[in-house]
Order: sequence, then structure tokens, then C-alpha cells
Amino acid sequence: MKLVFERSQPGRYNAMLPELDVPKYEIPKELEREQELRLPEVSQPDVSRHYTELAKQTFGVNDGFYPLGSCTMKYNPKINDEMAGLPGFAGIHPLQPVHTVQGALEVFKTAEALLTEITGMDYMTFQPAAGAHGELTALLMFKAYHKANNDVKRNKIIVPDAAHGTNPASASMVGYQTVNIKSKENGLVDVEALRAAVGEDTAGLMLTNPSTVGLFEENIAEITQIIHDAGGLNYYDGANLNPIMGIVRPGDMGFDVVHLNIHKTFSTPHGGGGPGSGPIGCKEILKEFMPMYYPERKEDAFVFTTPGKTIGSVKGFYGHFGIVVRALTYILTLGQEGIPEAATNAVLNANYMMSQLSDLFDMKYEGPCMHEFVMTLERMKKETGVTALDVAKGILDNGMHPPTMYFPNVVHEALMVEPTETESKETIDAAVKAYREIYQKAYSDPEYLKAAPYHTFIRRVDEVKAARQPILSYQFED
Repeated sequence: MKLVFERSQPGRYNAMLPELDVPKYEIPKELEREQELRLPEVSQPDVSRHYTELAKQTFGVNDGFYPLGSCTMKYNPKINDEMAGLPGFAGIHPLQPVHTVQGALEVFKTAEALLTEITGMDYMTFQPAAGAHGELTALLMFKAYHKANNDVKRNKIIVPDAAHGTNPASASMVGYQTVNIKSKENGLVDVEALRAAVGEDTAGLMLTNPSTVGLFEENIAEITQIIHDAGGLNYYDGANLNPIMGIVRPGDMGFDVVHLNIHKTFSTPHGGGGPGSGPIGCKEILKEFMPMYYPERKEDAFVFTTPGKTIGSVKGFYGHFGIVVRALTYILTLGQEGIPEAATNAVLNANYMMSQLSDLFDMKYEGPCMHEFVMTLERMKKETGVTALDVAKGILDNGMHPPTMYFPNVVHEALMVEPTETESKETIDAAVKAYREIYQKAYSDPEYLKAAPYHTFIRRVDEVKAARQPILSYQFED
């Protein structure tokens, strides 16, 4: 397609902007550009067609099956957007006096009450802007807790090898060293290796449960107790809360802090670098270390309070309010019965799809799985030369988004599939049919798959070159 600059014609314009309704500001001469700003000159129809064409090149949940493992790419109900767009919510400003935004603070407190019930925590802050930001916040609270107890020798965070990559990165940002624990052949944490790794320098454990490979840790209570006995704290990565919400709570498993990926579990849009939300829940022992601006009800009004030993603010103002409204709407819509039903349906869909493919594809771990399962195409690659990437490209030709590739790193030629609870049996059956046909094609005509996709807007791209030599600006001929 043409870039918007390539659509440009000198002198062409449109009148989409309203009349100026604020005082005109004259830029001082010393701040003016020395060269005229080169903007595309296009008509209103051209602008509309340009963005429509761009939209048609993307693939989202509204376009088809989107089983991106460990990311829970589920449907976002439109009622969420309608509630976030109510004038009383959409029209507020973060600098308004607290007494003028009492409804917004009530949203935060209501969301806190429901999410602490779901997670088994005592308090929650909505200040972190995303999941990894929540990790960072939690680890800052860990560090403050140990410092307050004059236990500064604790400088190590234990992380299983199947963890999300952000876990060791977050630990490093806080100044902690990461101790990696290898998984057993069945994909679960090696409890004896964990026991041998803990000591007086253990600050805490970062664990995702169900794990990144879609398995529930059968020894979870023993795992968290080992850390507590060593004087450390337990952090629950909430990336995979979707299959257990309303069924079992991280707080009851022995975790002291949990972050929630609101965009994964509670149906708000994936930010893509934009408006995410990664609220942190904590137990009573960590309340004093929470970030600033914790809302509480004092007599007949909501106010912001500052915890006694706060780590300070981790973000400007108090989180992304519109995202919390959407999540709260989702929780209230599903209710006490709907939340666990969504979780059990997620587990059902994943196990059904895995069972329908297990006679052909090699499953890395024995079932049952939780919300996702991991296939290894290592045998297929050896026998046909077809890789996980080739299979993923073939899936694109079927009008479906491919699953996560080459993750987790502990599985060679991995494809990680997460159907989510919002997909129908008919959709999953169609996906199973496509996967099975691709498997047969790998053995009957491997060269065909190595050149896929054939029916997308563009053919196979050079991912390495795109990542290392991206073209990010338009080069004018003159």
C-alpha cells in the first residue's frame, strides 16, 4: 500500500479540525523551525481510506482465532467501553480536587474489594501501569520490607526457568541477583533444587502459577513455605490468573504480593505500549510499603493517604482510571458465578484442543493442562525440515493468528497455544482442522510450508532484518 506521504499532493487539504476555541499562542521567533514542517497534504477521503487500509492489514480478536499463548487475547466486551466512556468518568482530570472525583475513588475502592477477594490479598494499589511495572513495584516493596527489618543481606530473588522474561529483568532493576531454578522433566518446579537454593540471602521468590507451560504447581504450598521458612517473601506473577480466578486464590497458596495483568484476565485492551494496568495486591505485612496515593474512606468521603513507609510514587497520578473502569465492569457483569465459569471454560477449551491434536503433534508435557499447552515440533523439524516458524506462517493462511513461537525457552521448537474461554467449540474445531492439515502438509510437501504464507497482504518477511534494520522515517526524494 502507499504511505500517507505517497498519497500527498501539493495544495490538497481537508477541513476536519474545528475552529480554535482557545487563545492563539505566538511561538517566539527563536523557537520557530528553520525549515518548514513537511506534512502530507491529503483530502479527507484519502485520510479515511489510508487508515482503513492500514486497519485491514492488522489481525485482532475481531478478525479470527487468536490463541496467543500466555497472553490471554480474549474478547473485550463493548459494555466495558461504554461504561468507561460515561461523561462522569471520561471527562475528569487527574488534577481535579479529590472532593470532586469521589465517584472515581469509589470505583478504585470497589475494584480493590473485588480483586482482593479474587486474589486472597488484603490491599491493592492501581498505580502501576502494566504487568512488568507491577513486578518492579512489588520488588521495591520487598526491598523496603527487608530494609525496615534491618535484613539488608537479602539480595537474591529465586526465579524458575519457565518464568516470564520480565521477572529476572525486574529483579535486576531493583538491584537483586537472580537465582534460576531448573524445572523437572514434567515441567514443574524442582522442590529439592529450590530447597537447596534458599538461604539467609534469599529476598523472595517470583513464581507464575499456573506456570508458563500451562501447568499448576502441585507442590505450591510447600514451595511458598520453603521461602517463608528462609525469611523471604513470595511474589505471584498474575499473568496466568485467567484459568484459576474464582477457583483458587494466590493469597491462600502462600503468596504475599500479586500483580494482575488487567488486560489478560479482566478483558481490557492490550495496551501495546499504551494504557495498560498492572495493579498490585499485598498482604497486611506489606501495606506500609505500598506506593503513595492509596485511597481510603475517612468518615463520609474518600481521600488519598500515604502509607507510613511508602516506596513513593511509581507513576504520575494514580494509574490508568479508564482501564480500571473496564475491568470493574467485566467483574460485575460476570459476577460470583461467572468468574469461575470463565476460568473453567478456559481450562476446558485448552484441554479439548490439546486432546484433538495429541495424536499428531508432540505435547511437551502430559495433560491435563490448565489454560494453555505447549507443543514441541523438534521431531517434525528433524524429519521434514519444517520449523515452528514455518507452521506459524502456514496458520496465517487459514485466517488465524499463530500461537506463541519459541517460548518458553526451555522447550525446543515450541508452539504455545491458549484458546481462552471466549472461543466456541466450532472455532476450536476449525483451528484443529487447520493444524492437522498443516501437519500433513509438513510431511507431504515441506517446501510449500517453508514458503508460506501465500494469502496474506505481504508474503514472508525477513524478521531478522526488520528487527535490526527498521525503516522508521520517510525519506523525501529532495
